[in-house]
Amino acid sequence: MKIHTPVQRLCQFLAGCALAIHSLSAIAQTPAELARKNACMACHGLVHKQVGPGFAQIAERYRGDAEAAARLAGKIRNGSVGTWGRVIMPRQTQVSEADAQVLAQWILSQPVPR
Repeated sequence: MKIHTPVQRLCQFLAGCALAIHSLSAIAQTPAELARKNACMACHGLVHKQVGPGFAQIAERYRGDAEAAARLAGKIRNGSVGTWGRVIMPRQTQVSEADAQVLAQWILSQPVPR
């Protein structure tokens, strides 16, 4: 049986706390932070088109569509072409399915552009 000193126990406790805090900080990302982290903002504006449509434009198109979130999450991960003209939405396979769902819900929650 291995005997741990109080200092060793404290170090183990602190290491466990650090891991827990790191895990919580990853979970606590806002959808906007998630969009920036995954470079969504490189092609999409919040309101207006950059390379692809603005998030508010996407929300306006799909407003009232109960299945839009699932379809958008799929387009985030699998890419698409032709929905907004000839612009290609490349696959974003680095985005987890759960994060794609969060991003899709956030995009659909954007206010109507003015």
